[in-house]
Amino acid sequence: QVRLMESGGDSVQAGGSLRLSCTTSAKTYCVGWFRQAPGKEREAVASINISGTVAYTTSLKDRVTISQDTTRTTVYLQMNNLQSEDTALYYCAAGGRTCTRTRDIDYWGQGTQVTVSS
Repeated sequence: QVRLMESGGDSVQAGGSLRLSCTTSAKTYCVGWFRQAPGKEREAVASINISGTVAYTTSLKDRVTISQDTTRTTVYLQMNNLQSEDTALYYCAAGGRTCTRTRDIDYWGQGTQVTVSS
């Protein structure tokens, strides 16, 4: 069992930035960030694998950056120019094959809330 803990969620004004952190209890093949807004399906934001290969959802790739520390147990999501549509619960997730789709995820964190006001 891998435990994931997110932090860094906050309430910000439109145009602001946030950095989310995800700490994992063990190294996994990949870690991804997902988000879910009220009434909407959970969607992928970004992922990073053991080799450092990153993947971004096309609509967000110009505003987000995913990275990991040298121990590969903490993954960061830098989000810039936040807009009201970015308001959601952001989840950290880990998997053994890919972290770009919800159905491939083995472990989920509890989520951290990001609220953007205009």
